[in-house]
Amino acid sequence: MEEMKIQQKVFEMMEYAYVCLQQFPKSEKFALVVDIKRCMNLIIERVVEGSKKYYKKTTLQELDVEVTKLKAYIRLSYKLGFLPIKKYEIWAEKVVEIGKMVGGWIKNVQR
Repeated sequence: MEEMKIQQKVFEMMEYAYVCLQQFPKSEKFALVVDIKRCMNLIIERVVEGSKKYYKKTTLQELDVEVTKLKAYIRLSYKLGFLPIKKYEIWAEKVVEIGKMVGGWIKNVQR
């Protein structure tokens, strides 16, 4: 059941992210935007894989790494001036919440 909550949060975050990414400069459409989208796609893939696999540990560790990479991409986007402070805060908050849920999922699996 926890997996479904995480999946829903990831979808919500991605919906918001796509709105944010539309305002990035044209010069970044095939660079940073592509990297961020790939990262988000990997996050949703790992959530689905984690919910379906019997052995989850490696998949969840990969998910945790992708969430951390996405945080770095969002911070970089803000520092480069592609994201206004408010959008940065909202998007980052959504990713932090997903990160906490993933951390809880990893702890649960390790028991």
